[in-house]
Amino acid sequence: MASLPPLVEPAAELTKDEVARYSRHLIIPDVGVDGQKRLKNARVLVVGAGGLGSPALLYLAAAGVGTLGIVDFDVVDESNLQRQVIHGQSDIGKSKAQSAKESVAEINPFVTVNLHETPLDSSNALDIFRDYDLILDGTDNFATRYLVNDAAVLLGKPYVWGSIFRFEGQVSVFWEDAPNGQGLNYRHLYPEPPPPGMVPSCAEGGVLGVLCASIGSIMVTEAIKLICGIGDTLLGRLKVYDALDMEYREVKIRRDPNATEITELIDYEAFCGTVSDEAQSAAAGHTITAVELKEKIDAGDKFELIDVREPHEWEIVKIPGAKLIPKDKILSGEAFAEIPQDRQAILYCKSGVRSAEALSALHNAGFSNAVHVGGGVTGWAQQVDTSLPTY
Repeated sequence: MASLPPLVEPAAELTKDEVARYSRHLIIPDVGVDGQKRLKNARVLVVGAGGLGSPALLYLAAAGVGTLGIVDFDVVDESNLQRQVIHGQSDIGKSKAQSAKESVAEINPFVTVNLHETPLDSSNALDIFRDYDLILDGTDNFATRYLVNDAAVLLGKPYVWGSIFRFEGQVSVFWEDAPNGQGLNYRHLYPEPPPPGMVPSCAEGGVLGVLCASIGSIMVTEAIKLICGIGDTLLGRLKVYDALDMEYREVKIRRDPNATEITELIDYEAFCGTVSDEAQSAAAGHTITAVELKEKIDAGDKFELIDVREPHEWEIVKIPGAKLIPKDKILSGEAFAEIPQDRQAILYCKSGVRSAEALSALHNAGFSNAVHVGGGVTGWAQQVDTSLPTY
C-alpha cells in the first residue's frame, strides 16, 4: 500500500535550537526538515496517561510534536509505577495529567501541553477531539474504545489504537475517511463488545510492564508516519505481539458490510455493559459492605466466605477465613457441591464485579440468601484492615 498523504501542513520554520534538538531526524531523508516542520505543527491528543499513554507521550514529545493533549482524570497510584513510566514516586496522589505534563516539559520545553482532566464521555468527546489532527487511544476499557472510535468517525479524524494484556499487545490505525478510499474503523474489527466479565481488565489480569513500551512505541511510530506522510501505516492491518514467544504476527482487517453506521454518540457504558443485567439484578438488595462483613464476623455469625478471584490473586491478599473458589467454577456449576446449603454464602472478588456475576449464578442455582461484598477485598483493605496490601 502506498503512503498516505501527510496529515499536517509544515510549520513556517525551525529555530536554531530546534534544528540542534532534532538533528538526528533532519538527516533522515524520509523525515528531513519538511517532516520535522509537520511534527512541529501537529496537534495530537492522547487518551489516557497510563500504561500506553506514558511511553506515547514521552516519545511524541521527544519527536517534536508541537501540541499534545492529554485526557485523564485519574491520580497516580503506587501500582501504576510498574509500567506507567511517565510518573515517578513523588507523583503518587498527583493528577496523572499534571504529572505527565511536567514530564513532557522535562523532555521537550518546545511542546505545548493541553490538559483535559475530565472523564471522556458522549457529552464532551466531540468538543475535545475537534481541535486535534490525530488521536492516540491507549485506554483499557471497551466503553471508551468505542466512544473514541465513534467520535473520530463523526469528525473524520484518524486515530492509532493500542491494547495490552498480560504478555500480548495489539496495535492498528483506524481512519474511516482515509484519502486512499480504504477507510476502516474499530467496529470493522470488533463489531460488538465482549459480554460483561468475559475479558478481564489489566487490573484483574495483569500486564507485563515493559509491554507498554513495546506497544506504545509502535503507536508513536504510526503517528509520526501519518503526520509526515511516510511509510506504510497499519491502516487495514492489526499487528499482534506476543512477548513470551517474541513474535509479531499480522491480521488483515476488512470492511464489514454489516457494521453499524455511526451517526451519533451513544451511552457507551450501557452499550458495553460493564456488569451484566443478571449481575446487577442479583446484587440489588444482596450487597454488603466490607464494614458490614467485619460486623458479621465480630458477631460470630455463621456463613461461608468465598473468594471468587484467581489463585495468583489469592496469594497477594485475602480476607481471613475465606475459601477460594474461582468465579469460572461457580459459573459452570462445578463448584456448587463445595458450597454448604445450611449457611449463607458471602462472595467477594477484587472490587465487586466478578462476585456479582458469580452471585447471579448462585441465585439461579437456589442459593437465594447469598450476598456479595461491594468493593471486594480492596474495600476490606481500605476500610477494615489497612495493613493489607492492595493491587
